[in-house]
Amino acid sequence: MAELVDDPPALSTVPSAAGEPAPPDPPPPLDETSRARALLAAQPVVEGRTELPGSLDPEDLPPVRAAEAGAQFWALDAGPGEESASVVGTLRRIDAVRALVAGCPEDLRLAQTTSEMAHARNCGRVAALLGPVGWTALDASAATLRAYHALGVRAVNLPLFDGFARGAVREMNRIGLAVDLSGADEDTVRRALETTRAPALLTRAAPEDLSDDVLGLLGGNGAVCMVTVTDDPAAAADLLDRVRERAGAHAAGISRTTAPAVGYVPLFAELLRRGWSAQDLVGLAHGNVTRALRQTEFLARTNRIRPVAA
Repeated sequence: MAELVDDPPALSTVPSAAGEPAPPDPPPPLDETSRARALLAAQPVVEGRTELPGSLDPEDLPPVRAAEAGAQFWALDAGPGEESASVVGTLRRIDAVRALVAGCPEDLRLAQTTSEMAHARNCGRVAALLGPVGWTALDASAATLRAYHALGVRAVNLPLFDGFARGAVREMNRIGLAVDLSGADEDTVRRALETTRAPALLTRAAPEDLSDDVLGLLGGNGAVCMVTVTDDPAAAADLLDRVRERAGAHAAGISRTTAPAVGYVPLFAELLRRGWSAQDLVGLAHGNVTRALRQTEFLARTNRIRPVAA
């Protein structure tokens, strides 16, 4: 029987022919900043709170925003004592946002559903969502609540749980309005989460002011805590780490940036250095809030609760 021969040498050990160039070295791995920039180019951010600009002069439009923004909630609430905290003032703000979108057709597109948000992004536009509306602008009327929804509003701020709130939350679930718990105390958050069947939003969350217990309840509800990003990415990353640790990565979102010229790349690079996965960062950018809004839409389509009396 013929003797077995030795295995041939591996290709890597065979010397190159004379005059033949050596294979190129593999490219170096991307650093965190490059990875963050590439991720955000494919996964734009949904911002939880955009303030209406004081001027709608066409020369000042579109408003300055981060290059990585793909959708924005346009705030319709106002501070105490301001005229726009009333029903009439809120209607004026809705009209102003619609005028702004109409004046920037190449940049903005009004969106009322998650499908319209995706369509705007696919067309290279930033989706503009109406909301949140301030609680006092409801005037304790479910009819007013439904009228806002008919005008395209998709979020209402619930800073306190008064006698009107329980029925209002149920009506919001029925028609498809997100419950925004920004600024609510912990008792209000607990009572709202006991009532709502849809995920809540905190469009301007302050995780440092929430106990571990409440953050856990928000995570269990599927809520999204949207954190403001400043020019100090480490500070925002600390807050987002707390949300991820206590509520889960699915509960993290972005409210807005105070430095739109800087954008979100430094934050996402910092989170990559801290061990956040690409999946976690896609959720942070837009996946988590889109999921919460989609669940709110689905509940509204399947809900058969009768309307609350005005």
